[in-house]
Amino acid sequence: MTARLSPEKPPARTPQELARRAGQLALEKQAKDVLLLDLRDLSPVCDFFVIASAESEPQVKAIVDRVEAGLRELNERPWHVEGRGGRKWVLLDYVDFVIHVFQAETREVFLLERLWGDAPRETIDPAD
Repeated sequence: MTARLSPEKPPARTPQELARRAGQLALEKQAKDVLLLDLRDLSPVCDFFVIASAESEPQVKAIVDRVEAGLRELNERPWHVEGRGGRKWVLLDYVDFVIHVFQAETREVFLLERLWGDAPRETIDPAD
């Protein structure tokens, strides 16, 4: 009888690494202006925000679907999801990090970057 090999588990990643990966996954669906905000010293709610813009409702859905699928491959699932029905702004809450996918005009209304203006920020580029 041969022994069954269990599938290899992906290596553990920090919340910052997972947040960056979420930004990279969003870029795979042509998200614009992908930004990582470090909230560790500013908020007890979560450690990082990932903010991304989309040009349409179908693109918001595509970005959200890609981020969820890509993080699921790393055994990460959102604790909470909001806005999936409206697709103007979808929030994926992974507890330590939160992904916000906005239609561009909705992002301009909420201006999370300004609200968290003191947060260190990092632009997620396709080359990263």
